[in-house]
Amino acid sequence: MENIDKVCEKVVSWMQDIVNKSGAKGVIFGLSGGIDSAVMAGLAKKAFPDNSLGVIMPCHSHSIDEEHGLLVANALGLDTIKVDLTENYDLFMRNVKDNKENRLAESNVKPRLRMTTLYYFAQLNNYLVAGPSNKSELTVGYFTKYGDSGVDLLPLASFVKSEIVELAKYLNIPEIIITKPPTAGLWENQTDEKEMGFSYEVLDEYIKTGKGKKEIVEKIEKMNSRSEHKRKYPPIFTL
Repeated sequence: MENIDKVCEKVVSWMQDIVNKSGAKGVIFGLSGGIDSAVMAGLAKKAFPDNSLGVIMPCHSHSIDEEHGLLVANALGLDTIKVDLTENYDLFMRNVKDNKENRLAESNVKPRLRMTTLYYFAQLNNYLVAGPSNKSELTVGYFTKYGDSGVDLLPLASFVKSEIVELAKYLNIPEIIITKPPTAGLWENQTDEKEMGFSYEVLDEYIKTGKGKKEIVEKIEKMNSRSEHKRKYPPIFTL
């Protein structure tokens, strides 16, 4: 990425403008220990040094996620709070559970609980909720509707995953965060690339050039088409 310092300055300025126009004081976001949330944290800290808050929200999560979230926070000097949603999730599932088994439906409850938590604290502090979704994920719909996409602003939505890595290095995010396999933490040993069925490298190449193996391109385009509803405001009937 050329002139990455200038790019970061533009993102920070854009965030400040969005927040100021809304009458808010700063931003709040989930801090998962992953690279996207780490870059989000780095930019937020630059934009609002005294008014940015990372929320760590374990929910049947691996302990390393919290450790890495705190590692990022310590590296940036970022304020954090922790809200353990495990009991909330278990209670919800006990109340709605029937005989049907759908791992994805159950797993998607987690980011939706996190969205609700972020908006609670956002309203308490007069902050806006910032989301870490990148262009690669948004292109194929690799996010939870009204979960991690339930936000007020998307500062990283114009950057593919490989550019997120560049931004992370520029923002001095700890190396272990940059190099570990990306995961949404939906279930044990789940990774983004395993679930999508192709690598971010292949996806980014397609997004940038439109090129790739025929079968992979077809899969990406099908995922893009089927997830279109997730990127748009709900259709409104008009007379």
